[in-house]
Amino acid sequence: MEQMKPDTELAIFHAVVEAGTFSGAARQLGITHSAVSKRIARLEQRLGTALILRSTRQMRLTEAGETYASETRELLARLRRVEEEIVEGMGELRGRIRVTAPTALGRQQLMPLLLAFMDRYPAVEIDLTLTDAIVDLVHEGMDLAVRSASLNDSGLIARRLTTHPRLICAAPGYLARHGWPVVPADLVDHTCLFLNLSRGVSMWGLSESLRGHPGFLSNSLETLYAACLHGRGIACLPCYMVAEDLAAGRLHTLLDAYRDTDNGTAISLVRPETTLLSRRVRALIDFLLEHFS
Repeated sequence: MEQMKPDTELAIFHAVVEAGTFSGAARQLGITHSAVSKRIARLEQRLGTALILRSTRQMRLTEAGETYASETRELLARLRRVEEEIVEGMGELRGRIRVTAPTALGRQQLMPLLLAFMDRYPAVEIDLTLTDAIVDLVHEGMDLAVRSASLNDSGLIARRLTTHPRLICAAPGYLARHGWPVVPADLVDHTCLFLNLSRGVSMWGLSESLRGHPGFLSNSLETLYAACLHGRGIACLPCYMVAEDLAAGRLHTLLDAYRDTDNGTAISLVRPETTLLSRRVRALIDFLLEHFS
């Protein structure tokens, strides 16, 4: 059930806001342009103020319209979820679940589990967004996120899935040209690949005073992994990303004796605190908690 009934004034108002035009909202809802216009006029009459200013070529929200849109967006989402929950009842799980995750983690760890979940519940549709940016779950309408970053948003509910160790790695070609670092202090004479974040060096699990020559900086672990595999330098990467390369000899681990074994990448399942969970979302949460490794 993707929409509330199209005769709901609140749903029509938000459809106009999202579409940007009355005609676009009418197409989205499957009703006529005049029906949209009449229901918006009725809503404005009931509230005693204009919400939308429109001309023949454009429309924009008034200050009251902006306030009404922002204050009722979550209310509409909750109403939709209540209706979905009632419609689902105790029958077959069905409907869409919107999930986001970092690119590498999503492809390598999450995607196989989502496919297995959809095999078990074929009427459930997964809408997966892979991005290394931190997504605003409420604003983007996401049901769940799998994250490997620190969780600072108090408006989110997080459950720990697992912790992956981070390994300091280099390609055989790089080590043949530059030698193997034996102790952490040797890194100052090597090219290191860092996340361009304030906590980039501390993530290595070594002294923060150690810093090699930055051969490549990125906000994406996948690009650091690609540069490391290419022989560009030494990187600290999560185990799930490099396990196959280590087994095949395409990468070697370094300084294992000096690595803090507690310095791993925590993988968490996150959802908005205000979200009313449907049965299908609860089922996916339970499935990931059971099977994520």
